[in-house]
Amino acid sequence: MNEGDRRIRSVLVVGGGSAGWMSAAMLATMLKRDCTVTLVESDAIGIVGVGEATIPPIRLFNETLGISEADFIRETRGTFKLGIEFVDWGQVGTRYFHPFGPHGRNFDMVPLHQYWLKTREEPGAFPLEDLSMAWQIARAGRMARPVPDQRSLLSTFDYAYHFDASLYAAFLRRHAEARGVTRVEGKIDDVTLNGETGFVESVTLEGGQKLEADLFIDCSGLRALLIEGALQTGFEDWSHWLPCDRAVAMPCASAGAPTPYTRSTAREAGWQWRIPLQHRIGNGYVYSSQFLEDDKAASLLASRLDGEALGDPRFVRFRTGRRKQHWNRNVIAVGLSSGFLEPLESTSIHLIQANISKLIGLFPDRDFDPATIAEFNRIAHAETDRIRDFLILHYKLTQRQDHELWRYVSAMDVPDTLALKMDHFRRHGRLIAREMDLFAPPSWLAVHIGQHNYPEGLDPLIEHRGIDARDYLAKLRAAMAAEAAKLPSHEAYIAGLTGTAAAA
Repeated sequence: MNEGDRRIRSVLVVGGGSAGWMSAAMLATMLKRDCTVTLVESDAIGIVGVGEATIPPIRLFNETLGISEADFIRETRGTFKLGIEFVDWGQVGTRYFHPFGPHGRNFDMVPLHQYWLKTREEPGAFPLEDLSMAWQIARAGRMARPVPDQRSLLSTFDYAYHFDASLYAAFLRRHAEARGVTRVEGKIDDVTLNGETGFVESVTLEGGQKLEADLFIDCSGLRALLIEGALQTGFEDWSHWLPCDRAVAMPCASAGAPTPYTRSTAREAGWQWRIPLQHRIGNGYVYSSQFLEDDKAASLLASRLDGEALGDPRFVRFRTGRRKQHWNRNVIAVGLSSGFLEPLESTSIHLIQANISKLIGLFPDRDFDPATIAEFNRIAHAETDRIRDFLILHYKLTQRQDHELWRYVSAMDVPDTLALKMDHFRRHGRLIAREMDLFAPPSWLAVHIGQHNYPEGLDPLIEHRGIDARDYLAKLRAAMAAEAAKLPSHEAYIAGLTGTAAAA
């Protein structure tokens, strides 16, 4: 080897599942010359595999890999997702929708929601979500792709997917292996560090096989074998803000046509997810072990399924927070090894994608420039911190006082970065965007308004404009409903895309 050539020659992905195979597939796509990509996993080690809902950036990831949407939906038994319906979060008996896309379309110098706020208590007032194209389509059980014509209301929404995580991992494995990725079966027994640099040199499997690499991707899940087990990177604990530390998952049989949205229902000591796929419904209960025992959580979940249970309950224990470094020496943590944020806003798959994308954008050579590593960690920390704040907002804004968890979170202090955003909205209904905000202002608006956190005043500019928007808002709402009614049903859309028969 030419000593002046410092290119990475070998990458070892430790762990499979969605994180491992997403990493391997992207690396195989981007590293086309003189670099081997190997993935080691054990069939004896199960994957968490409960994260089946996504947010819109997953589409770009699949497109970058050259995966067609039709193949993806067919192979993963996927459905479409236009947003999340939140039930009983603000108060018991209330619900709201967090859409993918904006509310309405701005027609003036002032954001549209300011005009809605001005008219919300007048005769004929209607919910803010009625001005969301995504909600109008979702509520009608329909689906279509957004159109490119910006003049059309059908350009004002976005979408993501629900899919079977184990089928997605298998699909990506086939994709990656076809592009040269080598899979090695086995459990890791030992990790060898360089005595001088502290870098990982190799991993040794239980049978004695040694696997060396220049760069290691830790996709070993909550065990974090390399980033924590070998390198002792450290962990920043956020459980005082996000106290749920358990999840129990239990799929059930389908019950009618799959809805084109996820549902999150606030429960006694946490919340329940409902994710409709083509062949079943994914269900789970995320809860705090301080306030609910495991057996009781499983019993409550089983009693609230829409159809017959298709398996025994599967429990996951976790601690919310992140590694103090996502990239340490020559190891990059991807997925649950980098930390855990409960899947309230379907960010688990996205955080896998985000770290893979950052790696591609800041790909190292064998010198592992500290400035490159520092920039990766700065961006990764900022993104996870912003997501953390958005999740905390859901809990902080609850008005529920019927269970101990809700009393605790509604009274707790929040991070300064979140307090600043909440203060701006409280004063004038303003939505402040920060660097690396994954969720844009419309998402924050949906939670504020959905949980009845109305501002004390409006943007002062609105009174200077002197515009009566009531007629415009009413016509916009009607036009959105009319457009949604023209679209095919969700089931028919899937059938047309995949070439399968629609359900009767």
